[in-house]
Amino acid sequence: MERKDDLPARLYLFSLSTIIYPLPTGGTLEMVLPAYLVETARGRHILIDTGMSPDVPHPPQATPASKETNVLEQLAALGLGPEDIDAVICTHFDVDHAGFHDHFPASEFVVQRKHYEVARGGNPRFALARSHWDHPALRYTLVHGDVELFPGFTLLETSGHVPGHQSVLFRLPKMGLVLLAIDAVMMERLFLPERKAWPKDCDEEQLRASTRKLLQIVQREDVKLVVFGHDGIQWQSLKKSPEFYE
Repeated sequence: MERKDDLPARLYLFSLSTIIYPLPTGGTLEMVLPAYLVETARGRHILIDTGMSPDVPHPPQATPASKETNVLEQLAALGLGPEDIDAVICTHFDVDHAGFHDHFPASEFVVQRKHYEVARGGNPRFALARSHWDHPALRYTLVHGDVELFPGFTLLETSGHVPGHQSVLFRLPKMGLVLLAIDAVMMERLFLPERKAWPKDCDEEQLRASTRKLLQIVQREDVKLVVFGHDGIQWQSLKKSPEFYE
């Protein structure tokens, strides 16, 4: 999908739902379930993740804190349909990130080879959404490590939450560099070099290495905006679609 004459132009943040979880220690945790859309200067549309699987209910202890929507509705509000999506970046196949993949059969799907092989190999973690991400109509491009997919748009391998997780770094014309950490760093308060893993993170050592990698990129490259994958508090202050960053 490389186009050397094209560059990222706009970022739309899709807040699909917000969930409140009770914490064992008291208090609550506010988590947003997102997807993202990058529009290029020449009108291509790059979707990053597709949101929660429609056939999997939220955990019973979770309380919805906002009206639930889905990626198709968010795209329709922008006058777009699945046929308008040139590529879907798969950060990973967890059920809240890959639930609508099968609605985009005309798109190119881009995923880290390591993650694809682990998931296709039968890892039970990714079974809940398998009918959506492993649909026979979908075509995948497998990448390895950090890859500039097209000028100004780079995929960063950030294993730890899952094997072969990827984050996304791109440059907007006015704002500058934007980092979508996705689940490599779900909450802003976890963006620390000596962080601890959460129960759903699969490898604490890799998670720390990926976090340090992103911290170094932010400092070295003067990243202007870091969007954390599920931070409901941060997302309250961000522009949500139909507003956009450019």
